[in-house]
Amino acid sequence: MNALLDALKYDANGLIPAIIQDHATGRVLMFAFMNRISVEKTIETGFCHYYSRSRNKLWLKGETSGHTQRVLSMRTDCDQDVLLFTVEQKGAACHDGYESCFYREFVDGAADWKIVGTKVFDPETVYKK
Repeated sequence: MNALLDALKYDANGLIPAIIQDHATGRVLMFAFMNRISVEKTIETGFCHYYSRSRNKLWLKGETSGHTQRVLSMRTDCDQDVLLFTVEQKGAACHDGYESCFYREFVDGAADWKIVGTKVFDPETVYKK
């Protein structure tokens, strides 16, 4: 596995962008960063692990919400500096409660972003502290 991990091109902070796509619909669910350890954990467990820049720590997608991402495929681009995962999403991908993190859309002439996604859970209930 070291050769596979070594082939990836991480940025100066040791991170690589990851695009997460629903296997059934092809819809982009989210974008996140990974470090070498999170890529390794993802390969070992078959579930997406990411690196949180704001919390400065590794995290398993769904560790709080239960909304996990089971990996079906992992690809890298021609420069090996971006990863693309197809996953089986359990629940919602977005911590705001939407199926996809890309639930806002630009509409020409509108003063604000239009909500186009489907909300599937209440984050206040799931992430209450």
